[in-house]
Amino acid sequence: MTDTRESPRAKHLETGEWGEKQAERMLRRKGWRILGRRVRVGGRDEIDLVARDREVLVFVEVKTRAAENFGRPLSAVDRKKRHVLSRAAVGYLKRLRAPGVCFRFDVVEVVGRVGDPHPDVRHIRNAFHLDRRYNLPF
Repeated sequence: MTDTRESPRAKHLETGEWGEKQAERMLRRKGWRILGRRVRVGGRDEIDLVARDREVLVFVEVKTRAAENFGRPLSAVDRKKRHVLSRAAVGYLKRLRAPGVCFRFDVVEVVGRVGDPHPDVRHIRNAFHLDRRYNLPF
């Protein structure tokens, strides 16, 4: 007999993908242009969304939670996560080869469950700065 239930990991991935779609939908409504989803940089780092807010390049980290009592979004973007996102952003900027590009890091929090027609989506602009360990390539 085969167990057809989803593994917790598969459910986690489904929730994350759903949250990223909700975040993308909200940013598009604001007039943003989405340049990439789940952008892999350097083989081990990933940026949830890369977007343009007018002339600013924005690296977006999406945090999805079923309910607010599972923590706040900025607490999930700890020092280690900021380091990883900074490394990924610098790698992306090196590939872009666009000196002088303005950029920032935003966090989008999505509170709800897969299929929820009205999740609570909160946008935190300029949530953190580039990790000081990194020098820009230009």
